[in-house]
Amino acid sequence: MLNIEKLSVPPAYQVVSNELRRHILAGSLRPGDPLPSEVELAARFGVNRSTVREGIRQLESDGLVRREGRKRLLVTIPDHADLTPRTTRALVMRAVTFGELWDVSRVLEPLAARLAAENISEPELDALKQNLEATKQAVERGQSPGILDLEFHTLLSEAAHNHALLLCREPVGRLLYPAFEQIQPQLPQAAGRLIKAHTEIVEALERRDPKHAELWAAKHIEDLKRGWLMAKLPLDNQIDRSLTS
Repeated sequence: MLNIEKLSVPPAYQVVSNELRRHILAGSLRPGDPLPSEVELAARFGVNRSTVREGIRQLESDGLVRREGRKRLLVTIPDHADLTPRTTRALVMRAVTFGELWDVSRVLEPLAARLAAENISEPELDALKQNLEATKQAVERGQSPGILDLEFHTLLSEAAHNHALLLCREPVGRLLYPAFEQIQPQLPQAAGRLIKAHTEIVEALERRDPKHAELWAAKHIEDLKRGWLMAKLPLDNQIDRSLTS
């Protein structure tokens, strides 16, 4: 008797999305190009419009197309804002720990600071200065600077002008930097140390001094781990699932 394995045939909507994705990645459909209408795609693929619609939803979820008006769909380039939520959810579902995130950040954060010192624009520098001033004011009012800290490091990585770095760093930072909220109640001095590190980094960027920026970013990430341990929090603590919401 023949030993024949059952064929695994993908759903029709997946075939549609895969084929359109292939054309987008190959450059046959470029950013800004309109997709053919649902009616035209249904005729080309030999499927019904609901199948095409479901395939397009997958592309929208991947950030590869966006809607302009009710019917028009344009090819677009996904940015880190589109991709980060999906990656953070995957990391949390894999029970990622503070220690794992910190191991990656100790490499990425100094690199981001060094590249930012080499590539930052004046508007990007101004945004970081404004963030630093807002952080100082928040601390003076007795508020947590946690959200501003997260924003600071996102601005810093954007100023590095390296797409690969930004896409790798943003999901990790989104999960790691809320850890400050767990440290501060037990270590009141943590906010002052954060401001000192951010000030040194911004001043280094202003001088276009990559070495100093890299040095203080490294000190800053080391300080985060030191604060975590001083607060008696284990390195193998899993990240809070609520951070992905």
